[in-house]
Amino acid sequence: MDILERVNGFIEGLPGRFEPKGDVFCLEAVIAERKAFLSKQKLTYYARFKVDGAKGLVTFTEKLEERKSGLGAGGVDESVGTGFKGWKTSSSADGLEGVMEEQSRLFGEKYQYSFDFKRVREAVRRAAEEAGFSFEYRLWGKL
Repeated sequence: MDILERVNGFIEGLPGRFEPKGDVFCLEAVIAERKAFLSKQKLTYYARFKVDGAKGLVTFTEKLEERKSGLGAGGVDESVGTGFKGWKTSSSADGLEGVMEEQSRLFGEKYQYSFDFKRVREAVRRAAEEAGFSFEYRLWGKL
């Protein structure tokens, strides 16, 4: 069983699956969504990992991103106007734990969600180690 199959097996039941995109495996999952009159807001979790067989290394990265569209998505006064607004949070070297506490506080009034970010990261780590690879967590960016 390869690393991709192992990871997807470990995260079964969570939204999204890792899919190959070139030499990187990517997961994108909308974990919360709000719709209001003429506007839409989504909170999306992104994760990627890459397997480097020559180095025996699996690198992993993740982030949260909120996107808004429709009326109230841009401008100084969010109650008026049209546009698109994106907000991103990259994770720290320790993962999203600290960021998630802050995000839960910030998004808690807007979204109802529960998503186990740590389970995704640990699934990649476990699959890598079971296959004899080292695991490295990186901030969002190039793997």
